[in-house]
Amino acid sequence: MKTTRLGRLVQLVALLPLLALTFLPQPTFQDVVQDTTATGHGESPNRLRTVVLDAGHGGKDPGAMGRRSREARINLQLALLVGQKIKSQMPEVRVIYTRTTDRFIELAERSSIANRSKADLFISIHCNANPRSSRIYGTETYTMGLHKTEGNLEVAKRENAVILQEANYQQTYKGFNPDSPLAHIMLANYQHAFMGSSINFAQKVERSFRTNADRLSNGVKQAGFLVLWRTTMPSVLIESGYLTNPAEEQYLLSETGQDQISTAIVKAFRQYKQEIEAAN
Repeated sequence: MKTTRLGRLVQLVALLPLLALTFLPQPTFQDVVQDTTATGHGESPNRLRTVVLDAGHGGKDPGAMGRRSREARINLQLALLVGQKIKSQMPEVRVIYTRTTDRFIELAERSSIANRSKADLFISIHCNANPRSSRIYGTETYTMGLHKTEGNLEVAKRENAVILQEANYQQTYKGFNPDSPLAHIMLANYQHAFMGSSINFAQKVERSFRTNADRLSNGVKQAGFLVLWRTTMPSVLIESGYLTNPAEEQYLLSETGQDQISTAIVKAFRQYKQEIEAAN
Protein backbone atom coordinates (compact mmCIF):
# COMPACT_ATOMS: atom_id res chain seq x y z
CA MET A 1 0.00 0.00 0.00
CA LYS A 2 2.80 2.41 0.91
CA THR A 3 4.56 1.64 -2.38
CA THR A 4 1.37 2.35 -4.34
CA ARG A 5 0.81 5.67 -2.59
CA LEU A 6 4.43 6.67 -3.11
CA GLY A 7 4.16 5.83 -6.81
CA ARG A 8 1.05 7.98 -7.18
CA LEU A 9 2.77 10.84 -5.36
CA VAL A 10 5.75 10.64 -7.73
CA GLN A 11 3.41 10.72 -10.75
CA LEU A 12 1.58 13.76 -9.37
CA VAL A 13 4.82 15.66 -8.76
CA ALA A 14 5.94 14.90 -12.31
CA LEU A 15 2.70 16.32 -13.69
CA LEU A 16 2.80 19.60 -11.74
CA PRO A 17 4.84 21.55 -14.37
CA LEU A 18 2.43 20.38 -17.08
CA LEU A 19 -0.62 21.32 -15.04
CA ALA A 20 0.82 24.82 -14.72
CA LEU A 21 0.13 25.30 -18.43
CA THR A 22 -3.59 25.04 -17.83
CA PHE A 23 -3.65 27.55 -14.96
CA LEU A 24 -1.80 30.39 -16.61
CA PRO A 25 -3.75 33.66 -16.82
CA GLN A 26 -5.64 33.68 -20.09
CA PRO A 27 -5.10 36.70 -22.35
CA THR A 28 -8.09 38.86 -23.17
CA PHE A 29 -9.25 37.77 -26.61
CA GLN A 30 -11.50 39.43 -29.13
CA ASP A 31 -12.37 37.44 -32.23
CA VAL A 32 -13.23 40.48 -34.36
CA VAL A 33 -10.42 42.73 -35.57
CA GLN A 34 -11.08 46.13 -34.07
CA ASP A 35 -9.52 49.38 -35.24
CA THR A 36 -9.32 51.67 -32.24
CA THR A 37 -8.15 54.67 -34.22
CA ALA A 38 -10.47 57.28 -35.70
CA THR A 39 -11.74 55.99 -39.00
CA GLY A 40 -13.28 58.96 -40.76
CA HIS A 41 -14.25 59.17 -44.43
CA GLY A 42 -16.66 56.27 -44.00
CA GLU A 43 -13.88 53.74 -43.28
CA SER A 44 -14.91 50.47 -41.65
CA PRO A 45 -13.83 49.94 -38.03
CA ASN A 46 -13.14 46.24 -38.74
CA ARG A 47 -10.10 45.86 -40.94
CA LEU A 48 -7.16 43.52 -41.29
CA ARG A 49 -4.44 46.10 -40.81
CA THR A 50 -1.39 44.15 -39.60
CA VAL A 51 0.01 40.73 -40.42
CA VAL A 52 3.07 39.15 -38.81
CA LEU A 53 5.08 36.76 -41.00
CA ASP A 54 7.22 34.30 -39.10
CA ALA A 55 9.97 32.46 -40.97
CA GLY A 56 10.44 29.33 -38.88
CA HIS A 57 13.81 28.32 -37.41
CA GLY A 58 17.00 30.28 -38.28
CA GLY A 59 20.56 30.83 -37.09
CA LYS A 60 21.80 27.92 -34.99
CA ASP A 61 18.52 26.12 -35.67
CA PRO A 62 18.50 25.01 -39.34
CA GLY A 63 15.17 23.18 -39.09
CA ALA A 64 14.57 20.20 -41.35
CA MET A 65 17.40 19.19 -43.64
CA GLY A 66 17.00 18.01 -47.22
CA ARG A 67 19.69 16.64 -49.47
CA ARG A 68 20.52 20.13 -50.70
CA SER A 69 18.53 22.43 -48.47
CA ARG A 70 18.12 23.89 -45.01
CA GLU A 71 14.55 24.58 -43.98
CA ALA A 72 15.38 27.87 -42.25
CA ARG A 73 16.63 29.44 -45.49
CA ILE A 74 13.61 28.39 -47.55
CA ASN A 75 11.24 29.59 -44.81
CA LEU A 76 12.90 33.01 -44.87
CA GLN A 77 12.78 33.27 -48.66
CA LEU A 78 9.08 32.39 -48.66
CA ALA A 79 8.21 34.79 -45.83
CA LEU A 80 10.01 37.67 -47.53
CA LEU A 81 8.26 36.94 -50.84
CA VAL A 82 4.85 36.80 -49.15
CA GLY A 83 5.55 40.11 -47.43
CA GLN A 84 6.73 41.79 -50.62
CA LYS A 85 3.62 40.70 -52.49
CA ILE A 86 1.26 41.83 -49.73
CA LYS A 87 2.97 45.23 -49.60
CA SER A 88 2.76 45.57 -53.38
CA GLN A 89 -0.83 44.42 -53.79
CA MET A 90 -2.31 45.68 -50.51
CA PRO A 91 -0.24 48.70 -49.42
CA GLU A 92 -2.73 49.51 -46.66
CA VAL A 93 -1.61 46.38 -44.77
CA ARG A 94 1.31 46.68 -42.34
CA VAL A 95 3.69 43.72 -42.73
CA ILE A 96 5.95 42.75 -39.84
CA TYR A 97 8.56 39.99 -39.94
CA THR A 98 9.84 38.07 -36.93
CA ARG A 99 13.17 37.87 -38.77
CA THR A 100 14.60 39.13 -42.05
CA THR A 101 18.01 37.45 -41.79
CA ASP A 102 19.32 34.01 -40.86
CA ARG A 103 19.22 34.43 -37.09
CA PHE A 104 17.81 32.52 -34.13
CA ILE A 105 14.61 33.82 -32.55
CA GLU A 106 13.10 32.09 -29.52
CA LEU A 107 9.57 30.75 -29.99
CA ALA A 108 8.18 32.88 -27.17
CA GLU A 109 9.63 36.02 -28.75
CA ARG A 110 7.97 35.26 -32.09
CA SER A 111 4.49 35.31 -30.55
CA SER A 112 5.46 38.32 -28.43
CA ILE A 113 6.34 40.26 -31.60
CA ALA A 114 2.85 39.56 -32.93
CA ASN A 115 1.18 40.54 -29.66
CA ARG A 116 3.21 43.76 -29.26
CA SER A 117 2.38 44.70 -32.85
CA LYS A 118 -1.34 44.15 -32.20
CA ALA A 119 -1.37 41.94 -35.29
CA ASP A 120 -4.62 40.79 -36.82
CA LEU A 121 -3.10 37.59 -38.22
CA PHE A 122 0.01 35.52 -37.48
CA ILE A 123 1.46 33.27 -40.20
CA SER A 124 4.36 30.96 -39.36
CA ILE A 125 5.98 29.48 -42.48
CA HIS A 126 7.80 26.14 -42.39
CA CYS A 127 8.85 23.13 -44.48
CA ASN A 128 8.05 19.59 -43.47
CA ALA A 129 10.09 16.38 -43.24
CA ASN A 130 9.48 12.69 -42.79
CA PRO A 131 12.57 10.71 -41.81
CA ARG A 132 10.81 7.40 -42.44
CA SER A 133 9.74 7.94 -46.05
CA SER A 134 10.99 10.06 -48.94
CA ARG A 135 7.77 9.40 -50.87
CA ILE A 136 5.51 11.54 -48.68
CA TYR A 137 4.84 15.02 -50.05
CA GLY A 138 2.29 17.84 -50.05
CA THR A 139 1.25 20.87 -48.02
CA GLU A 140 -0.60 21.12 -44.74
CA THR A 141 -1.63 24.02 -42.55
CA TYR A 142 -1.91 23.72 -38.78
CA THR A 143 -3.92 25.57 -36.19
CA MET A 144 -3.64 25.28 -32.43
CA GLY A 145 -5.61 22.30 -31.24
CA LEU A 146 -5.55 18.69 -30.14
CA HIS A 147 -3.68 16.38 -32.51
CA LYS A 148 -5.90 13.64 -33.94
CA THR A 149 -3.14 11.47 -35.38
CA GLU A 150 0.31 10.34 -34.34
CA GLY A 151 1.67 12.13 -37.42
CA ASN A 152 0.30 15.48 -36.28
CA LEU A 153 1.88 14.95 -32.86
CA GLU A 154 5.26 14.14 -34.45
CA VAL A 155 5.19 17.40 -36.44
CA ALA A 156 4.42 19.41 -33.30
CA LYS A 157 7.12 17.62 -31.30
CA ARG A 158 9.69 18.33 -34.00
CA GLU A 159 8.77 22.03 -34.27
CA ASN A 160 8.63 22.47 -30.49
CA ALA A 161 11.96 20.73 -29.87
CA VAL A 162 13.77 23.95 -30.86
CA ILE A 163 13.18 25.26 -27.31
CA LEU A 164 15.94 22.91 -26.15
CA GLN A 165 18.35 25.39 -27.78
CA GLU A 166 16.95 28.29 -25.76
CA ALA A 167 18.36 29.50 -22.46
CA ASN A 168 16.04 29.03 -19.47
CA TYR A 169 13.45 27.27 -21.61
CA GLN A 170 11.99 25.43 -18.60
CA GLN A 171 11.09 28.74 -16.94
CA THR A 172 9.88 30.36 -20.17
CA TYR A 173 7.56 27.49 -21.05
CA LYS A 174 6.53 26.52 -17.51
CA GLY A 175 8.29 23.17 -17.47
CA PHE A 176 7.00 22.09 -20.88
CA ASN A 177 8.71 18.91 -22.12
CA PRO A 178 8.74 18.75 -25.95
CA ASP A 179 9.19 14.95 -25.81
CA SER A 180 6.04 14.37 -23.76
CA PRO A 181 2.76 13.53 -25.59
CA LEU A 182 0.81 14.55 -22.47
CA ALA A 183 2.45 17.98 -22.47
CA HIS A 184 1.31 18.52 -26.07
CA ILE A 185 -2.25 17.48 -25.21
CA MET A 186 -2.40 19.99 -22.38
CA LEU A 187 -0.79 22.70 -24.51
CA ALA A 188 -3.25 22.12 -27.35
CA ASN A 189 -6.18 22.83 -25.03
CA TYR A 190 -4.83 26.27 -24.10
CA GLN A 191 -6.03 28.53 -26.91
CA HIS A 192 -9.59 28.34 -28.18
CA ALA A 193 -10.71 31.94 -28.69
CA PHE A 194 -9.47 32.24 -32.27
CA MET A 195 -9.86 28.64 -33.38
CA GLY A 196 -12.72 29.40 -35.81
CA SER A 197 -10.90 32.26 -37.53
CA SER A 198 -7.63 30.32 -37.62
CA ILE A 199 -9.28 27.31 -39.25
CA ASN A 200 -11.05 29.60 -41.72
CA PHE A 201 -7.76 31.10 -42.91
CA ALA A 202 -6.02 27.70 -42.89
CA GLN A 203 -8.72 26.28 -45.16
CA LYS A 204 -8.24 29.15 -47.59
CA VAL A 205 -4.48 28.54 -47.65
CA GLU A 206 -4.86 24.84 -48.43
CA ARG A 207 -7.50 25.52 -51.09
CA SER A 208 -5.20 28.10 -52.65
CA PHE A 209 -2.29 25.65 -52.69
CA ARG A 210 -4.47 23.23 -54.68
CA THR A 211 -5.91 25.74 -57.13
CA ASN A 212 -3.14 28.31 -57.52
CA ALA A 213 0.02 26.24 -57.04
CA ASP A 214 -1.21 22.80 -58.17
CA ARG A 215 0.06 21.21 -54.96
CA LEU A 216 -1.18 18.13 -53.18
CA SER A 217 -2.96 19.41 -50.08
CA ASN A 218 -2.89 17.17 -47.03
CA GLY A 219 -5.50 19.44 -45.46
CA VAL A 220 -5.98 21.52 -42.35
CA LYS A 221 -4.71 19.88 -39.17
CA GLN A 222 -4.40 20.66 -35.48
CA ALA A 223 -1.66 20.14 -32.92
CA GLY A 224 -0.03 21.91 -29.98
CA PHE A 225 2.62 24.36 -31.23
CA LEU A 226 4.49 26.58 -28.80
CA VAL A 227 4.90 29.30 -31.45
CA LEU A 228 1.09 29.62 -31.60
CA TRP A 229 0.55 29.15 -27.87
CA ARG A 230 0.47 32.76 -26.69
CA THR A 231 -0.63 34.59 -29.82
CA THR A 232 -3.70 36.74 -29.22
CA MET A 233 -4.99 36.70 -32.79
CA PRO A 234 -5.87 34.11 -35.46
CA SER A 235 -2.69 32.10 -36.09
CA VAL A 236 -1.57 29.31 -38.39
CA LEU A 237 1.56 27.31 -39.09
CA ILE A 238 2.06 26.45 -42.77
CA GLU A 239 4.09 23.41 -43.85
CA SER A 240 4.81 24.24 -47.49
CA GLY A 241 6.18 20.83 -48.51
CA TYR A 242 8.50 17.98 -47.59
CA LEU A 243 12.24 18.51 -47.90
CA THR A 244 12.71 14.76 -47.50
CA ASN A 245 10.93 14.25 -50.83
CA PRO A 246 13.54 14.95 -53.56
CA ALA A 247 11.06 16.32 -56.10
CA GLU A 248 9.36 18.58 -53.57
CA GLU A 249 12.70 19.74 -52.21
CA GLN A 250 13.73 20.75 -55.72
CA TYR A 251 10.42 22.56 -56.19
CA LEU A 252 10.81 24.51 -52.93
CA LEU A 253 14.37 25.46 -53.83
CA SER A 254 13.32 26.74 -57.26
CA GLU A 255 12.33 30.30 -58.09
CA THR A 256 9.15 29.01 -59.73
CA GLY A 257 8.18 26.94 -56.72
CA GLN A 258 8.77 29.75 -54.25
CA ASP A 259 6.83 32.16 -56.44
CA GLN A 260 3.86 29.79 -56.67
CA ILE A 261 3.81 28.96 -52.96
CA SER A 262 4.07 32.62 -51.90
CA THR A 263 1.44 33.67 -54.43
CA ALA A 264 -0.96 31.02 -53.14
CA ILE A 265 -0.53 32.26 -49.55
CA VAL A 266 -1.08 35.87 -50.61
CA LYS A 267 -4.25 34.97 -52.54
CA ALA A 268 -5.59 33.18 -49.46
CA PHE A 269 -4.69 36.22 -47.36
CA ARG A 270 -6.51 38.56 -49.74
CA GLN A 271 -9.63 36.38 -49.66
CA TYR A 272 -9.56 36.20 -45.86
CA LYS A 273 -9.06 39.95 -45.59
CA GLN A 274 -11.94 40.68 -47.96
CA GLU A 275 -14.20 38.31 -46.04
CA ILE A 276 -13.45 39.99 -42.71
CA GLU A 277 -13.95 43.49 -44.06
CA ALA A 278 -17.13 42.52 -45.93
CA ALA A 279 -18.64 41.44 -42.61
CA ASN A 280 -19.25 45.09 -41.82
